[in-house]
Amino acid sequence: MTEIVNVQGLQKKFGKTIALSDVSFSVKAGEVVGFIGPNGAGKSTTIRILLGIIKRDAGTVSIFGKDVWKNSLAVHKKISYVPGDVSLWGNLSGGEIIDLFIKLHGKGDQKKKNFLIERFELDPRKKAKSYSKGNRQKVGLIAALSVDSDLFILDEPTSGLDPLMEAVFQEEVEKLKNEGKAILLSSHILSEVERLADKIVIIRQGKIVETGLLSELRHLTRSAVTLTTTQSIEQMRSVDGVHDFKVLSDQQAKFSVDHQKINHVLSKATDLGVVDFEAVPPTLEDLFMRHYTEN
Repeated sequence: MTEIVNVQGLQKKFGKTIALSDVSFSVKAGEVVGFIGPNGAGKSTTIRILLGIIKRDAGTVSIFGKDVWKNSLAVHKKISYVPGDVSLWGNLSGGEIIDLFIKLHGKGDQKKKNFLIERFELDPRKKAKSYSKGNRQKVGLIAALSVDSDLFILDEPTSGLDPLMEAVFQEEVEKLKNEGKAILLSSHILSEVERLADKIVIIRQGKIVETGLLSELRHLTRSAVTLTTTQSIEQMRSVDGVHDFKVLSDQQAKFSVDHQKINHVLSKATDLGVVDFEAVPPTLEDLFMRHYTEN
């Protein structure tokens, strides 16, 4: 796949505060990259640098092979951006603002715009000053999704949306991915990232602490196992790879298992007569919390 975004060794300071330290990742065409971390981790600073709003101190940052600071105007012609809190002109209607954004971009699709207005259940005739936060986000999303861009940078895009509208957003992102578009998705809703993202980038205190395909990263954490046997379950407590052993009954227990030990554990369980063996792979939230509960 063609590489659309390339960030290598990115560094940024604000006075004596180190906001970003050696941040590196990439986004390819047809790929959704989930960029996650708590407030203050450096997500928005990274995105502002990608957009050419602030200048980096060190490292290389390119989009479509162009330096984002030196060639910001050229880069912006092929990207769509939605912030976590969309600010609008209060005396203009939602429809007027969407049309203005589309005109500024220059590659709008009126049919798609009308389709998205209906999908997101937005009344485009109302003045923006009367909109709730959720409706302001809808305006930003509809405008961004109505233009033909090669890269979509979405920073907490569903902030303020109800679950039904979040589902609509997720469906539209999946369409973009299938069309070969590149998407950088920053979100605090881990279930949303888990559903949409191919690759995960976890940032903590300005540093990338984990990056890779979600399927690969899941291997780094333990699976949750519920086991029922015909013989006493207690023998499983001391098996290599078993952790957090909790007896539910004489023949049933819950515990976690290191991924590389799962076959070994299943083999030992077979000796006890397996009635039921359920292994649930770790979620993105498990992986995320592993990094944010460490001291």
